[in-house]
Amino acid sequence: MKVLFIVLNNTDYLEDVLSLLVEHNVNGATILESQGMGSTIVNNDISDIPLFGSLKKLLKDNHPYNKTIFTVIKDQNKLYRVVAAIKSLLKEEKKPNAGFMFTVPVDEIFC
Repeated sequence: MKVLFIVLNNTDYLEDVLSLLVEHNVNGATILESQGMGSTIVNNDISDIPLFGSLKKLLKDNHPYNKTIFTVIKDQNKLYRVVAAIKSLLKEEKKPNAGFMFTVPVDEIFC
């Protein structure tokens, strides 16, 4: 059993990712508003942390906010199918860094 985390830097894909989760019988997910560290530094004009000018410009033009989706998937085969479908969807993005995924093992769930 694993938690799949999906960080969508391009939030235009949110509806498509949720549709894929439903198509693969994922029963629930939680969606959080999130922001990366680099984006926070640049967009809040934090000057105590040095960043190269070109890096600052790149981050400023990027999506300032993202969506983090997480869901627990018990079946390993289902997990692989979901990951493959989302990877295929995000490869359609012409710009790099549309999003990324990672998993974390889950030992137990308590209600």
